[in-house]
Amino acid sequence: MTRVQTEIKDHIAHVTLIRADKMNAVDPDMAEAIVAAGTQLIDNDDIRAVVLSGQGRGFCAGLDVASFAKFAAQDPVERVMPRTHGDANLMQEVAMVWRKVPVPVVAAMHGVAFGAGLQLAMGADIRLAHPETKLTIMEAKWGLVPDMGGMVLWPQLMRSDVLRLLTYTAEPITAAEGLGLGLVTRLTQTPLEDAQALATVIAGKSPSGTRAAKRLIGVAESGAGAQKVLFEESREQADLIGKPHQMEIIAANMQGRAPKF
Repeated sequence: MTRVQTEIKDHIAHVTLIRADKMNAVDPDMAEAIVAAGTQLIDNDDIRAVVLSGQGRGFCAGLDVASFAKFAAQDPVERVMPRTHGDANLMQEVAMVWRKVPVPVVAAMHGVAFGAGLQLAMGADIRLAHPETKLTIMEAKWGLVPDMGGMVLWPQLMRSDVLRLLTYTAEPITAAEGLGLGLVTRLTQTPLEDAQALATVIAGKSPSGTRAAKRLIGVAESGAGAQKVLFEESREQADLIGKPHQMEIIAANMQGRAPKF
């Protein structure tokens, strides 16, 4: 059964979790489908932005309980330790693959983003959410630790004490609370529509400039050090100045029109 649907229109990839009857809970098939959807976009030169959303009553309710029970009966070392996707295993790649997609990813959260769902959303560049969306780092409820990339992504977003509080307690918070904590970029009553509108704005900017910006931010957040970051600033800029996309931006600004790429 299909778990994820991807539609590309006007240079925007709309990636939708379509397991609405289970509130898009992540089972092995869903994990494979999410990773496959992201992987297929990595080398797509036509896209300029991605909108990531969930069908039905919630963005993603976390791990599928039934598949979790089967997982608990297996050898955990054999299940989680193999590095099947570069530095990550399959479940970690559910979130991390979106950082590999070379264009901005905008997540639209509604209903719930629990556990695996919250970590999936963290892989996006930008997260829009309905104010009443419930968020939680769920794993402590099951006697586990977050292991889907969250511990790579959350320290860039939250203070250490906040991360510890949410991780130790598994207590849910609203997206309105998450905004102040760094988990949510912007609140909106219509997250999917606003995510699509934002993606349209991004798609109207220089394609090469936007991709360079995402690469540069990745370097800046990697802990590479000032020397590396300063060098990459200059290198990315040198690759943009005077090139066709930048020249079209200049011409469009001078002529008072939208650029055409």
